[in-house]
Amino acid sequence: MTTQKTNKVLNIVLWIAQVLVALMLLWGGYAKLATPLEELSKMMPWAAENQSLLTFTGIIDVLGGLGLLLPSLLKIKPQFTVYAAYGTMTLMVAAAIFHISRGEYEAIAINIIIFLIALFVAWGRTKKAPILPKI
Repeated sequence: MTTQKTNKVLNIVLWIAQVLVALMLLWGGYAKLATPLEELSKMMPWAAENQSLLTFTGIIDVLGGLGLLLPSLLKIKPQFTVYAAYGTMTLMVAAAIFHISRGEYEAIAINIIIFLIALFVAWGRTKKAPILPKI
């Protein structure tokens, strides 16, 4: 495979990874911000105990999801996509620590998966297939 084809395939895989992580974050943010607390507490037992943390993480999820997509799509400050990937990695570490502190070990697997995909996006958009700004 030529270098040009390799870069094109990598770019497509990076876009798939960005969209996948962004959709997970946007869904999580929407669920935290728009789902009634009684219903959400059935899925996330900590939600009723920490409503301010619930709102804060919902906002962070939405911002992270938008940050992974919009700068690259619009080619306006596309390096912000890399920063959003780093932020997502930090959020996943914090979420894993939170779940460990509560003994919710089954919830950590998704944090690790999202962390690894965000790491791939940060690496790829920094080193292998950066998106150049429009201007």
